[in-house]
Amino acid sequence: MTVHSFGDSVRLEVDDGVATLRLDRPPMNALDTAMQDGIHAAAHVASRDPAIRAVVIYGGEKVFAAGADVKQMTGLSHADMVLRAGELQAAMSAVAAIPKPVVAAVTGYALGGGLELALAADVRFAAGDAKLGQPEIKLGIIPGAGGTQRLSRLVGVARAKELIYTGRMVGAAAATAIGLVDRVEPAAKVYEVAREWAAQFVDGPALALRAAKAAIDDGFGVDLETGLRIETQAFAALFATEDRSRGMRSFVEDGPGRATFVGR
Repeated sequence: MTVHSFGDSVRLEVDDGVATLRLDRPPMNALDTAMQDGIHAAAHVASRDPAIRAVVIYGGEKVFAAGADVKQMTGLSHADMVLRAGELQAAMSAVAAIPKPVVAAVTGYALGGGLELALAADVRFAAGDAKLGQPEIKLGIIPGAGGTQRLSRLVGVARAKELIYTGRMVGAAAATAIGLVDRVEPAAKVYEVAREWAAQFVDGPALALRAAKAAIDDGFGVDLETGLRIETQAFAALFATEDRSRGMRSFVEDGPGRATFVGR
């Protein structure tokens, strides 16, 4: 295993092609500025390192992340936050931009900035006793790390408004019912299951996976005609890759699902 440390509370643990972006700031993984910067830096390493083929975001057995560090934020002025807000949002956007499959393994609480971090993943697996929410309204503020945008795109505008207006928490079952969580697992197994999901992509066609993610993400916020152009360009570009040649040749010669890919 290779471990990259970003300060005292964020690590990127790389093992057999799967990287775990590990949050480790007991007791609640409150996201202070150092953690935000560490997440940003870890996301860039995960994006650039060809040895990393998929990423799991994990806060440990007890809690994913219970939000931003409110004690630290209390001392910030408007002028301070004008400068800091962009950095906070950029950290989550860097995670969302990782051009590889990303899964959040949610245990305990994923609140505020913690939920916004989970929203930046492609899919979310949660422990049965997990609690998720955007409680910022109870502090007299709103989500500032992508919550108003990613949550509404994921669960719909009306549901996002209700969750953000009330600041209420939802359990894993309710979160699954509205599409906020993709799978519910026992708390002791959620990380293991998330890692197994990520591991299936280690030997996959990396460039095709990158293209699929980009086409979906880039096409989601545009009109259908523009989205179809994005898809067409990405589809055609893959015909210049070795993996496309290997995949199609293997299909013809050996049948589906037997190709060996090399990530080129």
